[in-house]
Amino acid sequence: MGAIVGVHGIGKYKYYVQASYSATGAAEAMRAKWNRYLNIALRGPEPANHFAEVAYFAHLLHNGKDPEAVEPERMAADAERVWTAWARECGIGEGLTGALRAVTGWLLGRMDARAAAAFAARFAPEVATYLTDQDRRRQCGQVVAEVIRRNRPKAVVAHSLGSVVAYEALWANPDLEVDLLVTLGSPLGMRNVVFENLLPPPINGRGERPKGVRRWVNIADRHDIAAIPPRLRECFHGVDAEQLVDLDWIDFHTVEKYLGCGALTEHLRPYLA
Repeated sequence: MGAIVGVHGIGKYKYYVQASYSATGAAEAMRAKWNRYLNIALRGPEPANHFAEVAYFAHLLHNGKDPEAVEPERMAADAERVWTAWARECGIGEGLTGALRAVTGWLLGRMDARAAAAFAARFAPEVATYLTDQDRRRQCGQVVAEVIRRNRPKAVVAHSLGSVVAYEALWANPDLEVDLLVTLGSPLGMRNVVFENLLPPPINGRGERPKGVRRWVNIADRHDIAAIPPRLRECFHGVDAEQLVDLDWIDFHTVEKYLGCGALTEHLRPYLA
């Protein structure tokens, strides 16, 4: 039994390519990195393998093209709709063109040009594919459920889009029970993009903690534009603890920053190897 399982977020297709198109190899490479990031935060006497496995599904959301080569202005229709709604949740943009220009300009003001284009190319298409392609959505959920069932972890740490996949997988598989669910930089509450499209759908404007989860902790960078709103208690019942952090004004969404910030270590310590 592994104490902790991870669920990755956006932009991880490169691990699949680097592992010679092996999902198992990609998952193992990610597990090694997640353990390294957490070990740095813990400052323990020696490295430990706290994560038993990272559920890997990025290859299921891609058509084989390099996601960083996609320009926002050339996105598919579903991705454009996600991009526009996301821009409006950021408080900017009117129509598609205005949204594209406004958010791209906003990102460019915080990142270098390549990083901004990469973030845009990852976020909107992956979220759109997950929410609109029900076959791929089901496959992603099955991957996460199988990893949890195989490892029987006490804690699940889910980052970014992975928090959406984990949330739905735990609801769809009521036999799965975990003591702790930690969501990092989660877009679960993003109105007009993710929230209303969740399975199961919210009731009377409120989602709910999956029945098999005993405790839910949410951590978000207060400036993370993938985590809108950063506080999930505004739209979900059963969030037991929340913390807003300041990671990095440029690098505000990566799992490296979240695992290394120290905010979640107090919650994970009972489950560390």
